Amino acid sequence: MRIASGKQGWSALLSCFVTIAFAGIALIATAGAAPALSELKQILPPSTSTPAGEVQDVPADGEVDGGVPSPGTPGIPDPDPLINMPPTQDTGENGSVEEQGPPPEVIYDIEKAPEPVRRLRQLIIEAAASGDIERLRPLLNPGPNQTQVMLDPGDPDPIATLKGLSGDPDGIEILAILLDVLSTGFVRVDSGTADEMYVWPYFAEKPLTTLTAPEKVELLRIVTAGDYTDMLEIGNYNFFRVGISPDGQWKTFTAGD
Repeated sequence: MRIASGKQGWSALLSCFVTIAFAGIALIATAGAAPALSELKQILPPSTSTPAGEVQDVPADGEVDGGVPSPGTPGIPDPDPLINMPPTQDTGENGSVEEQGPPPEVIYDIEKAPEPVRRLRQLIIEAAASGDIERLRPLLNPGPNQTQVMLDPGDPDPIATLKGLSGDPDGIEILAILLDVLSTGFVRVDSGTADEMYVWPYFAEKPLTTLTAPEKVELLRIVTAGDYTDMLEIGNYNFFRVGISPDGQWKTFTAGD
């Protein structure tokens, strides 16, 4: 009975050791099944703070995610508009709109011009009709206030210059042009100023696109149809014109724009 009782005690003790051993093995197995660090990172929510020892990438100034510059960043100009529309109206220095006034009144009645203007015009007509271009010389204001003509720097003599512009050596064509120009209507320009003048023909001061049919007939008495077409392309009358001041001085006899 003592032996049997000892066997039973040993058996119980052995069973206890076996139970403890299996418990240890189970514990080790459980510990081995712990999730790896990478798996923990996937399970845990992302942290807003930077882990110790890890450098956080900082975008360059003026950039957002993806390396695209952010709009309005100091130092980076905003993009220009795709289409730069030109201004539709002329503006002055203060930004206000400058409106072009109506063209000067066309005058046909020579009696509406001052007497000195009427007198000089008549003298020019008489000289031109004579066929002698030298008769224009005393009317061209010899001296410091000489009439403005297209002077050749190498030859300041206005009569020589006018002969050079003529299609003939005697200047007869220029005299004929003078008669045609002075037979048209005229305009008063720069009224009330030191530059005030009475100008023939009025085409020099009136937009050619506004001419009526009778006015075009007047113009084509002075220039050819081809000249008129060229003037329309340029935008203004560019043939000969005469300017007389209110006190009866022959100021200009020029051609061009």
